[in-house]
Amino acid sequence: MIPGVLFVHSGYKNTIMKQKELFNLLDGIQEQGEETVKNERILLIDGLNLFFRNFAMMNMVNPDGVHIGGLGGFFRSLGAEIRRIDPTQVYVVFDGAGSANNRKNILPEYKSGRDLQRITNWDAFDDLEDEHDAKVDQMVRIIQYLKTLPVKTCSIDKVEADDIIAYFSKVIPKKPEDKVFIVSSDKDFLQLVNKNVIVYRPMEKEFYTEETIQEKYKMSPKNFILHKTLLGDNSDKVKGVKGLGAKGLYKKFPELTERDLTLNDIFDICESKLKEHVVYARVIHSRNDLEKNYKIMDLDNPMISKDDEKYLDAVVNSEVPPYIPDQFVAFYNQDKLGGMIRNVEFWVKEIFEKLVIKK
Repeated sequence: MIPGVLFVHSGYKNTIMKQKELFNLLDGIQEQGEETVKNERILLIDGLNLFFRNFAMMNMVNPDGVHIGGLGGFFRSLGAEIRRIDPTQVYVVFDGAGSANNRKNILPEYKSGRDLQRITNWDAFDDLEDEHDAKVDQMVRIIQYLKTLPVKTCSIDKVEADDIIAYFSKVIPKKPEDKVFIVSSDKDFLQLVNKNVIVYRPMEKEFYTEETIQEKYKMSPKNFILHKTLLGDNSDKVKGVKGLGAKGLYKKFPELTERDLTLNDIFDICESKLKEHVVYARVIHSRNDLEKNYKIMDLDNPMISKDDEKYLDAVVNSEVPPYIPDQFVAFYNQDKLGGMIRNVEFWVKEIFEKLVIKK
């Protein structure tokens, strides 16, 4: 069971039904005669997404005046997700150095201008450089903390966390009953949802299953990438089709709600309806751009090399890292995080001890 799970945008009766459905998904124990087989629940954390969300929301400093919101908030949130999902394995995945390069080679404007945007208020830092240094310092420290915990931390140069998480979501589940939970506010992950993969969006406090996506977007998860391709993604500087909004998408392409489609199916539909509306002509005219959009957003085909796959397979098959709770607590006290985590010694034991493999 998962205490405190919230479901939004639903009536009371639907909420109870969703809770029962989710609890059934999370029931990781399957009886087989006198044997008890424990199914896996794998938690995949989008590390930078978790960090930046806390860095932006928690403008807290320690007694020395050092900003600690991203650092303390990261682990408080990590603990909350482990409590919520009760996983058997935890992976924290970060973007590698130059991670956006592969996609920038396809679409030069991809994620352009992100470094110029502030995600915090001016009260916490003197200038952009001061803020940047605080991010770097806290991220380095987070990696040091993670090395004391029984969770697997992963990053590959020139590879985005999205691609690593997409690959993990396919290769880690070994049994039909195994469940993968991706924690991120990035909607790109919704295309990965299936009977084994569930996305939890912290800002909404909602689990996205196949049924959730069908209810919210009137389409299957397999069509969600077409939804993103046609509408674009402002946060990643990916342009959609001019004049086609979320509501117009369903009117112009009702087929998205009826069956699973490919991008070529979309082009075929536009050619057959070319005279009905200018949007169809724009899709055909923008075919090359839309194909690029699709390629950079297609997590079903993550941008990783064969060597990267071998490395990630080795990570999956490796032993759980050593659990060193005393060192975690020592770091916590050194950084003077104070009351960001109540009773940190008990918290570390309660959250992480159960992840240690018992021989």
